[in-house]
Amino acid sequence: MLGTMRPERNLRNVNPDLVRERSGSSFSTEILTNLLDGSAERTDRRRRLEALIGLDPTGIFSNDDNRYLHRTERHTRALAKHVRLVELCRKIGIGEESGCDGDVIRSEDWWTLLTAVADDLPTALHWIMFVPNLMSLCDDEQKEHWLPLCRDWRVIGCYAQTELGHGSNVRGLETTATFLPENKGGLKGGSWVINSPTLTSSKFWPGTLGRTANHAVVIAQLIDGDGKNRGVHNFIVPLRSLKDHKPLPGVTTGDIGPKIGFNNMDNGFARFENVVVPRRNMAMRFASVDERGRYSKMTVSDATEKVAYITMMQVRAFIVNDAGKQLARACTVSVRYSAVRKQGFDESGKRETQILNYRQQQHRLLPLLATSYCFFYTGRKLLGHLQEIEKHLVTGSGTVTKVEVADLHASSSALKSLTTMIAADGIEECRKACGGHGFLHCSGLAELATTYLQNPTVEGDNHMLPQQVIKVLLKLVRHIQQDGAEKASKVHATCDSRYLIPELAAIAGGEKKTCSASAESAMMDLDVLIASYRHRSARLLIDVAAAIETGLAMGKAAQVAWNDAQVRMARASRAHAFCLLLQNFSDGVRGSRDEVTTGDDSRVALGSEERSVLLDLASLFALYWAERDLSDFLEDGYFSGEQAGWVRNSILVMLNKVRPNAVALVDAWDFSDFFLQSALGRYDGNVYPAVMEAAKRDPLNQTEPGPGYKDHLKRLIVDGVGVHLKEKATLAKVWLELMQGYDRKEAQV
Repeated sequence: MLGTMRPERNLRNVNPDLVRERSGSSFSTEILTNLLDGSAERTDRRRRLEALIGLDPTGIFSNDDNRYLHRTERHTRALAKHVRLVELCRKIGIGEESGCDGDVIRSEDWWTLLTAVADDLPTALHWIMFVPNLMSLCDDEQKEHWLPLCRDWRVIGCYAQTELGHGSNVRGLETTATFLPENKGGLKGGSWVINSPTLTSSKFWPGTLGRTANHAVVIAQLIDGDGKNRGVHNFIVPLRSLKDHKPLPGVTTGDIGPKIGFNNMDNGFARFENVVVPRRNMAMRFASVDERGRYSKMTVSDATEKVAYITMMQVRAFIVNDAGKQLARACTVSVRYSAVRKQGFDESGKRETQILNYRQQQHRLLPLLATSYCFFYTGRKLLGHLQEIEKHLVTGSGTVTKVEVADLHASSSALKSLTTMIAADGIEECRKACGGHGFLHCSGLAELATTYLQNPTVEGDNHMLPQQVIKVLLKLVRHIQQDGAEKASKVHATCDSRYLIPELAAIAGGEKKTCSASAESAMMDLDVLIASYRHRSARLLIDVAAAIETGLAMGKAAQVAWNDAQVRMARASRAHAFCLLLQNFSDGVRGSRDEVTTGDDSRVALGSEERSVLLDLASLFALYWAERDLSDFLEDGYFSGEQAGWVRNSILVMLNKVRPNAVALVDAWDFSDFFLQSALGRYDGNVYPAVMEAAKRDPLNQTEPGPGYKDHLKRLIVDGVGVHLKEKATLAKVWLELMQGYDRKEAQV
């Protein structure tokens, strides 16, 4: 059956070390693959869709030559991939499913196909930010106009918020949208005049803006008909002609230039000089301006405002979910290569040792593999939770409080900050763990590492987000202090942060808590580790609150006291995120006795073997990251010195337990060779022929002699410009000759 099994899995010429690794695993990789996909049916569907890309007869989706292309060629080829992808979607009916209204980007299969392409598409901000903004912030009449144009790909949009001089500080944005009434030269019904009044107000960094988008949602300061600044609002601004794609009058736009990664994407700049757009190009779901320029806030339900907020949070949830996949991708390459690569000899001195058998290599890679699975469980839960809340709000089938929405904002912010930082560092560690070959582009890890590096910055800088987290969590601290733990528990009953309440109450009551592990074996108990993470999180939050209160008591201004506590905030946010990750991992694996819910009412039956290996990963995850932050647990005496030693020893025990299943665990992610684009991470393990073939394909090797010989190298080897002369030249003599030549040129001018 087409797509149900990958072509590379049927190869006979598989490296014997990988054959042995796979045959020695203790669980079914297919069951874990079904779990990661959501069901066996989804696995089958995904494989079929991936085959559609990999076997496409046009060859447009081939990534074989990507690493040899200039970024202009990469960008152009990526556009060709997008167009072909849309053609295929229309051909097979993607977007015709119920609820999609013919729009391919609203189909679940669209996201599967995007992943299958295994290349970054310059059009991505159209469906990541532009269309979601229209759906969330435009009124019904506006959506009726714009969404069909987006559906048919006549309008391709981006989201233009960041400016050359302003990023996270949205209130400081300088771009202006000034109302111009019809009787003063505006369009019928009134207009907006969009301007970039300073160099620093230039839009800078938005993806898809540079060369691809013909429209943008521009975030600008709204100046109403009375000349009053109403703060930042969203405006739909045409950028390029729909006939020939040339910039429209008053719009100056282009690509910002090469980056250290993600270079298919045309991150762009844009400047606006008296660009006039219709009044109704302002997103008017929550605020409006009439034909006379009078500003008013719309009276909408509390639920409607929350829906818009939830929609915006989903971008961070997707980032959290993707962090696990990208880390798993790097782990797949490095673990497979570590099973194939040999270094040193065993005790007999005759047989070389797999580097995956070295404890140091295991310590570098296996905790990262465990982390990738951990991120999967939290990413799935976060996305599911957001979708559930959105459903309740839209249908009115359930009550959603502001406390719940704020708590979810804190969770998504903390998790985005932590998971992207770990994934970025982890991918680079996987690359380094591959030794010299990891430095090759054909490893697949170099481009993965540099492309992923954007994620700690986009959608909220990782060092800024913890402040948003702490603002929410400090309200919980005050709630407990003012109303008691029992009342706080009722208000936060469905919140992620509810685990903090008994811990905070205990600390506030002067209770001295210590780790319950009485022996080294107990330190590997998942419940003991979860309790340790909970205590750490609550204590660090109290530490932030105390630091701010101390600063205020010393007479510091509130802003100064807050600023002084920011480093503590980062630690507390990190601890909160770790607690959520570990709890979600534990809950997800334990699930019900025989089945695990995948988040959409589908269930995958886990056998005892699958559950056991996942619990091993959960314990390894908890122990490894506890060791990395050991001072947090020792600082208040929660861990004793002896228990800290048990943590380190227990990691070695867990490495031994996970090691026999390492290759099977990366196989379960089911990444195709087409997707990995790695000579080192091939499923068949035939690494060295693939590395050599990649070297031979380099355009630098396509001519003999090489391209630099005739004009340059020949002058040395044949013409003798480097031959030592008996007559010694001096710097003064050479300088004089240069100056004389310069004077002659000046005289000619």
